[in-house]
Amino acid sequence: MTNLVTFSDLANQPVEGFKPKPTRLTDEQVEASNPLWTSADAGVKIGLWECTPGRFTADRSETAEYCHIISGSATVKNLSDGTSRDITGGDLLVLPKGWLGEWVIHEHMRKLYFLSNS
Repeated sequence: MTNLVTFSDLANQPVEGFKPKPTRLTDEQVEASNPLWTSADAGVKIGLWECTPGRFTADRSETAEYCHIISGSATVKNLSDGTSRDITGGDLLVLPKGWLGEWVIHEHMRKLYFLSNS
């Protein structure tokens, strides 16, 4: 039997345990998350993430990520060709498997993430 799982009011679901962002390039930048769902084979993970302003690197060599930005703003830079995109609440950002880049969070950000290793 397959269970139907829903989550509501994603803007107000709690995230806990703010800790230093491991790949931060800005001192004092912290992040927190709330994993909401993981597939049985752990190949798909969905959750909420928040991060304070600052810069950090991101490596999606092994995992694709789809981000629905709930609030905040950032600039995301593709390190392979130098292009960048500004994102803000309401946007959907796709980071394909193999993407390497840098984020600059301008305003405290909250996103719904969907990670897939296939």
